[in-house]
Amino acid sequence: MSDNPQPQSQQVQLRIDESRMDTTYANTIRTSTTPDEVVLDFGINLPMPSPDGKPLISFNVGSRIVLNWRGAKRLAISLGQVIRQFEERNGEIPLGGTGESSQGGPRLAE
Repeated sequence: MSDNPQPQSQQVQLRIDESRMDTTYANTIRTSTTPDEVVLDFGINLPMPSPDGKPLISFNVGSRIVLNWRGAKRLAISLGQVIRQFEERNGEIPLGGTGESSQGGPRLAE
C-alpha cells in the first residue's frame, strides 16, 4: 500500500455571473505581445474621407483584453474548435480579398 493516496476526482459546479457583463460588437482586432502577455484590442473599422479627400479607415478601439500566454493558447484552441464546427455545418468562411464580400462590414465608397 502506498503512503501517498491517490487524489479523488471531484465535480465542481460552475456558476456564471453575467450581471456586470457588457456586450460589444467588433469587426476588427489588433494584437500586440510582450514576453508575458498577449494584448487584444477589439474595435470597429470606420471608413471616412481624410482631409485631402483620400479614403481613410479609422480604428476605434472598444475593448482591450490582456491574456497570459496560456490563456491566449486556450482562447486560440477554443476559437479554432468553434470555427471548425461552424464551417463543417455552413461551409468555409471567406476572409475577403478580390471578389469576396465582407458581408456587412464597413466599406470605403467606390
